[in-house]
Amino acid sequence: MGIHMESRVQSATLIRPPDDALDMFGLTHRGRVRTDNQDHFMIATVHPQIVVHHSSLPATESLPLRGSRLGTILLVADGVGGGADGAYAAQLATESIMRYVASSLRCYHTVDTENDHEFLDALREAALQAHDTVRAESTARPDQRRMATTLTLGIVVYPWCYVVQVGDSRAYIYTRGAARQITRDQTMAQQLVDQGAMRPELLSRSPLSNVLAGAVGGEDAQPVVSRVDVSERGCVLLFCTDGLTKHVKNDEIERACAAIQSSEQVARDLMQLALDRGGADNITVLVGRAPLPK
Repeated sequence: MGIHMESRVQSATLIRPPDDALDMFGLTHRGRVRTDNQDHFMIATVHPQIVVHHSSLPATESLPLRGSRLGTILLVADGVGGGADGAYAAQLATESIMRYVASSLRCYHTVDTENDHEFLDALREAALQAHDTVRAESTARPDQRRMATTLTLGIVVYPWCYVVQVGDSRAYIYTRGAARQITRDQTMAQQLVDQGAMRPELLSRSPLSNVLAGAVGGEDAQPVVSRVDVSERGCVLLFCTDGLTKHVKNDEIERACAAIQSSEQVARDLMQLALDRGGADNITVLVGRAPLPK
C-alpha cells in the first residue's frame, strides 16, 4: 500500500463550489469487439440527511432535510474474467465501496488537510473490503472461478481529491493548461519500468502492459492513495478504464479537456474517438468539473 500526497497550490479562492455549480457526466460502452460490458461506474455526491419516519407536521417535504455536500465520488471499475464474471466483480466492488462510504460518513466531517490519516485509512480499508467481498464470492462459487476488477476511486472533499488506485484504470487532472495522470498503472510492464528492467518508451508496446500486477479480488491488492488539489475553479477530473487509453493518448485527453464546453461533451468526444479507432475493449469515461463562474 502506498500514499502520494501533493501540496496544495495557492488558489485565488478557496470557496467550495455549490452543488448547482458541479458539471459531471459519465458513460460506458461495450466497444466494437466485446460482446459484454464488464465495466461499472458511479458518480455521486455525499450529503448528511434527515429521514423523517413519523411527524405531526403537515408537509415535512418542505423542511431542509438534506445538508450541504460533504464530498463527491467518481468511481470506475473494469472487471477481469470471462463475460459475466468480470462484470459481477466490478459490480460487487462498486457496491461494496458505496456501502462503506455510507457507513463512514463521520470521516468526511473530520477531514483535516494537515492531518487526514483517519480518512486515508478509511479509503484504503474501503478498497480492501471490496477486495475481500470479491474474493469471498469467488470462493463461494461451486467452480471457484476467480473474479477480479480494477478500481479507481476518487473522493473530492474540498479542496482535495483523494484517489484510491488498484489496477490499471486511470484518473487524470487538467489544470492550468496541462493534463497529468494522477494514478500509476499497476501492471507487470510498469513494474519492469519502475525497476529499471524496461525502457519507458517500450511500455506501451509491451504485451505485459495488459497484465495486471494487482486487482481487487485477485491474488494481490495493494491500494495506493494519492491526493491532488482541486481548489482551482475550472480544473477537470477525468476517470477512465483502459478501453479509452488503449486508443487515446494522454496529449489527446489534454486537448479534449482544454476545449471543454461541458463534461458530457468531453466524455462523448473521447468515447467516440476510442470507438472510431477500433473500440477493442469496454470503454468508460467520467468527467467532472466546477466551471468558473460567469
